[in-house]
Amino acid sequence: MTITLTHKEDSELWEEAERSSSQNPEKFETICQIPRQLGKGCERNIEVFPHLWLSIFNWQYHDNVRCEIPLSEHPLHFNVLLSGKIKSDYGKLGEGYTLISGGGIQPKRTDETEKFQHILGVQILMPPSMLINFFPGEDGEMLPQLKLLAKGNDWQTQLYPKTTSAILGVAQQIINCPFQGITKQVYLQGKVLELMALQLAPLIADDNRLRSAESSSASLSPLRLKPKTITRLDYAREILISHLENPPSLLELAAMVGVSTRTLKRGFPELFGTTVFGYLTDRRMDCAEQLLRQGSITVAEVANQVGYSNPGHFAAAFKRRFYITPRQCLSGNKIA
Repeated sequence: MTITLTHKEDSELWEEAERSSSQNPEKFETICQIPRQLGKGCERNIEVFPHLWLSIFNWQYHDNVRCEIPLSEHPLHFNVLLSGKIKSDYGKLGEGYTLISGGGIQPKRTDETEKFQHILGVQILMPPSMLINFFPGEDGEMLPQLKLLAKGNDWQTQLYPKTTSAILGVAQQIINCPFQGITKQVYLQGKVLELMALQLAPLIADDNRLRSAESSSASLSPLRLKPKTITRLDYAREILISHLENPPSLLELAAMVGVSTRTLKRGFPELFGTTVFGYLTDRRMDCAEQLLRQGSITVAEVANQVGYSNPGHFAAAFKRRFYITPRQCLSGNKIA
């Protein structure tokens, strides 16, 4: 038997499963049992860095499952499976291959998972702009080799690097993390960066060629915000607030307000104390908290209204901001 789900149906099943899931004492982690209609097991979602999530999968379906995923704006994913496989229209994750699913516009596709497989693995989800923080070039911008993973409003890039013993070892260490509390978070921060570096190694191995190619590039000068630029950045902020469910890409936002993407990326922290993505996430959480307090809408509906297609990622972001889960907020719990 094969169960075929639309993206909406899949989200609704996970929302229902979250209601009966146990809460984790770690403020930065949520645990959700997979929908009982599909199988057994759980998914753990951990916000390792602000806006960077680590998901740990450990589940098994009792039927073949096909999930139809619509065209959508996609963040950056790094995926590794220690057991099992997941097939899509564009490749296969598992059985010797990992996946790097770049940021950009994701085409419509179908994912298929066969029954009775033990799906055990990890996923890292983050905005592509964070690559600059972790893998900067000498000019402070993103490494040229990694720009194909940050397509903005263009079609995303999907890569299937081969699995290595080093990649499997780090993924296993992530799953079997022996620590708790802040020590656990710091440990996972290091392991997440190590795993990304191992998967990206084929792209960034030729460092000498990169340094030679960049030697003629001028370094970035400090950004001085003119009154006209401040006005445009404030307009960009207003656009984000009015488009929480479906915000423009960085390129689109820059074009709408008449500045460069570099000015957006460097001006937002200077003017508002956070990145464009960070500001958007904060406003989404504020809006979500208000909607949940009204008590007339489900958690899944709130997640969709503020632009989250994955309830687990929404719950992790909400808990990091308010220290309670969306379900607890809906039930009237006070913010810690």
